[in-house]
Amino acid sequence: MWNLTFLLTYLIISFLLTIIIIPTYIKCLNKFHIWKKIRKEALMWHATEFYKLHKWKSDTPTMWWWVILLVLFTLVIISMVIQTFSDQIANLFNIHIKYSLFNRKETYLALFTLFSAWLIGFIDDYLNSREIWRTKWLSAKFKMGFLIFFWLIWAYWFYYKLWFNSIKLPYIWDIHIWIFYIPLFVFIIISMANSVNITDWLDWLAWWLLLFNYWVYAIITYRSGLLILSALCLIIVWSLMAFLWFNIKPAKFYMWDVWVLALWANLWIIAMMTNTLLVLVIISWIYIVEVSSSIIQIVSKKYRNWKKVFKIAPYHHHLEACWWAEETIVMRFWLIGMILSSAWLLASFLLK
Repeated sequence: MWNLTFLLTYLIISFLLTIIIIPTYIKCLNKFHIWKKIRKEALMWHATEFYKLHKWKSDTPTMWWWVILLVLFTLVIISMVIQTFSDQIANLFNIHIKYSLFNRKETYLALFTLFSAWLIGFIDDYLNSREIWRTKWLSAKFKMGFLIFFWLIWAYWFYYKLWFNSIKLPYIWDIHIWIFYIPLFVFIIISMANSVNITDWLDWLAWWLLLFNYWVYAIITYRSGLLILSALCLIIVWSLMAFLWFNIKPAKFYMWDVWVLALWANLWIIAMMTNTLLVLVIISWIYIVEVSSSIIQIVSKKYRNWKKVFKIAPYHHHLEACWWAEETIVMRFWLIGMILSSAWLLASFLLK
């Protein structure tokens, strides 16, 4: 009973706190002109078609991730203070506080990952909102170099300090890959982070998909006995729910690279901590399709004399160019994400 009370308390508080903060935050973003600028330059060539499809979204406030970060770390600090005075609280109200959200075994890695990945995303978004540099964001080489360096450190930590050296296939066996765990760790997180990033150009698309992902991992961590980590997942889920309240189309503000890098990196760390890489790949199938379409397009242009496979990549933009309504694309992708997440959850309970 205590465990459920613990989870429900943080779930409700995170939602209400986010709802309270958002209106003032939107006003601040508009006041200081922290607006998204729709790019005209791609990593290779120009993003002409993309700009035509989305130029009307320019000057929409960005950096929404600050809200989640503020709510999350506020709750972490409050939980630490409450645990410090747990004896006094027990004497006064007969309420026994067992945990705080700042826990070495469960949340140190996740919280540090959120903050570190947030930092690079913040710099990227700030450059874009102020239109600094030619491309108006961090160069791809710089960002990739930073991320590879950062994830090599994490891969080293998991392999040499936490003794992770295998990939678990549920209900079958563990595949021991030893030192190859490090390059696999870095390759998958870099490729998947980029795939989530390119999925995030339609209102609510990547946001809903990540929400489903975090719901799945809230259940996985709870069933694995990681109650505090499960609470962390639920705080993020319900902060995202509050985001929807204020962001029914047209979007009032965007999260952008700040949230994509930070939220996906955190999800990856949780997947590695629970040894559920295969689960993460299954429920992230849409991201894989999206990044694959972009790779196919780039290769085709480069080696087939500028011939394109899609009208515009990634695939959801191709559907836009084929005159699919934005809402139609988003909701059908949601359904696929929901089906994948539900199928895994159902299988995990039936095959337990």
